[in-house]
Amino acid sequence: MFDPLLYNLRAQGLAVGLGEWLSFVDALRKGLATNLEELYALGRSILVHSENHYDQYDVAFAATFEGLALDPKLKEALEAWLTDPKLFDAARAAGQHDFSSLEELMEALRKTLEAQTERHDGGNRWVGTGGTSPFGHGGRANMGVRVGGGGGGRSAVQVAGERRWKNYRTDAILDVRDFKVALRALRHLARDGREQLDLPETIETTSKNAGDIELVFKKERANRVRLVLLMDAGGSMSPHTALVSRLFTAAKETKTFKTFEHYYFHNCVYQFLYRDFENYDRRPTAEVLRDLTHEHRLVFVGDASMATWELFSAGYAFADAKRSGLEWLECFGQRCPGSIWLNPDPERFWNHPTVNAIGKVFRMFPLTLDGLRRGIQFLRAPR
Repeated sequence: MFDPLLYNLRAQGLAVGLGEWLSFVDALRKGLATNLEELYALGRSILVHSENHYDQYDVAFAATFEGLALDPKLKEALEAWLTDPKLFDAARAAGQHDFSSLEELMEALRKTLEAQTERHDGGNRWVGTGGTSPFGHGGRANMGVRVGGGGGGRSAVQVAGERRWKNYRTDAILDVRDFKVALRALRHLARDGREQLDLPETIETTSKNAGDIELVFKKERANRVRLVLLMDAGGSMSPHTALVSRLFTAAKETKTFKTFEHYYFHNCVYQFLYRDFENYDRRPTAEVLRDLTHEHRLVFVGDASMATWELFSAGYAFADAKRSGLEWLECFGQRCPGSIWLNPDPERFWNHPTVNAIGKVFRMFPLTLDGLRRGIQFLRAPR
């Protein structure tokens, strides 16, 4: 009966293995979950490995169990009210209601809304606030439908439906701080800075010399990575302007790189790369290529989607061009194996001739937190 939960989890991208699922089923057989709230907690503890995936779990859980829960205590109370008139009357007086099914409750709500003509506060019948009516919010009814406002009791399906963990999803859009944290992981520290006193080593060496002081100096550890950010601007990239601007800001403010350079292009790289489009500050692409070393890491940013001739035709951008845009990109890929392409478009849009062609030149990653992390991991050890 729990198979739909497994299918919904996998539909949300959660890699639930057979061993994990059997452990979950075994826990159920041992009675570790006796109600929906316990089932929610048990499933999350066994089937989810990271808080990054709590949102996917909530979506799958709500899709599986929404509308299927009936509290056993509520069911017992309903049966008692229906068979004991005295208890039934006392419960009604205390704000208890006698709906034997969800369908009956919703039908009562529909009829009440049809008859009600004004706002209502308090009481035990109309849709409103306070009181003991089963419809509305802020009241004291034991069962009913919350209409606006906040409720009192919690249920596992309600918690899952709220998706309180959605900010932990790794496919979320990035902010400047997220970019900075990810980019810092690209650092490759080596001792090639200025000389500085190594105090621990000096103390140890002096001790070995029976107190004869010997100063030990070592070079500072400095980041040897040279970062180059190449960004597509204008056209179909206009909707992503704010996102790419945040990446640019983070890269400029991350001071740990040995050098940082940035260039703009439109659709693809051609004979020139631009430092500033507005002031026509440009540099021949051949010069940029000439100055690249094995310490450079290239990050291209663009949707990679364009007309085929813009990528494959040699004379598209300049009449005297001898290379197509794709050939220029191949030159960069050969010169710097440590190169990636970040695509801000959702991956479902990547099945396009030019996107596929560029994806064969550079490893392409989505411009999300998870995508950037995977891209940085590749740049740390390009292969």
